[in-house]
Amino acid sequence: MSKKMFDFVLGNPPFQRMYQGDSNGANSIYDKFLDASFEIADKVELIHPARFLFNAGSTSKKWNEKMLGDPHFKVLFYEKDATIIFPNADIKGGIAITYHDDYKNFGAIGVFTPYEQLNNILHKVSSNDNFESINVLGTTSSAYHFTEALHSDYPNLKKEKIIINGKEQPLLSKGHEYDLKSSIFEKLPNIFIDHIKDEESNHYIKILGKNSAGRTIKYIKKKYINEVKNLYVFKIFLPKANGNGAFGEVITMPTIAEPGTGATETFYSLGLFNSRKEAERLLKYIKTKFARALLGILKITQDSNPGKWKYVPLQDFTDHSDIDWSKSIPEIDQQLYKKYGLSDEEIDFIETHVKEMK
Repeated sequence: MSKKMFDFVLGNPPFQRMYQGDSNGANSIYDKFLDASFEIADKVELIHPARFLFNAGSTSKKWNEKMLGDPHFKVLFYEKDATIIFPNADIKGGIAITYHDDYKNFGAIGVFTPYEQLNNILHKVSSNDNFESINVLGTTSSAYHFTEALHSDYPNLKKEKIIINGKEQPLLSKGHEYDLKSSIFEKLPNIFIDHIKDEESNHYIKILGKNSAGRTIKYIKKKYINEVKNLYVFKIFLPKANGNGAFGEVITMPTIAEPGTGATETFYSLGLFNSRKEAERLLKYIKTKFARALLGILKITQDSNPGKWKYVPLQDFTDHSDIDWSKSIPEIDQQLYKKYGLSDEEIDFIETHVKEMK
């Protein structure tokens, strides 16, 4: 191996570059410093944001995967609460101190968790011969859009203005004229309505969203919304923004939705079922401590989506299942612990670190 410019690099690189414009955003640059440090030194120890360890944040997925697959790279220290290290900084996903050594093989991280017991649980679950991720039942929060029919019937929508905090703004922001943003009910009250006549039901669908009073259901003409794969089946809608990413936190009000119900970008869904019974069983499953422990591997911030459920195994929710779904949620947890061969120590870890949901 050729000698590099330096033996060691130690440091605390800049984390991100800020951009000022219509919206304040940040773009990670610490990854560039890691790459540059690896090029010039045999051994590198740096402190930086940890989101990439969970394949999250604004670093590219390709770069995240490169780091997680590098056998010369390891995590020396991880702290989820970044304010313990940097009291005046709000760094979602925590802080890591990492070490890279060209001369040592630590084995690729692959999937990072800060808990040894959780690593063991993940290995047992993912190595199961029948493992398939539950995220195959997922539909993203951005799946539902307006169709061209809406803008054909209401050609002025793209031109209309509204006043927000005393400032005139487009009713539908540029580039998002087809999006079902979280505020869409209040922006388009004549299109999203509260009630329909029985004879009109074949021409409308329901949309789950939020207004100033909280969660609500509105009706909209079906021709104004694209047909998404989960529209005419039973599913469970979950909030895209949930909690703060604390391991084992509860999921706020997962909601079973009937066929003919879509949602704004406030929600994503799990479930593609023809029967309510299967959706009810899925609801029990996502309330188990077992499922939410595995969800916590990737969900380390407020943001949630079907991809965060990657390591949660799909179950059979039919009457032929190896799980007795008629049991209570704690009893279903016990069945899952046995199914995946969890040790007493691993069970105790889940039971003491994951909050109960009823």
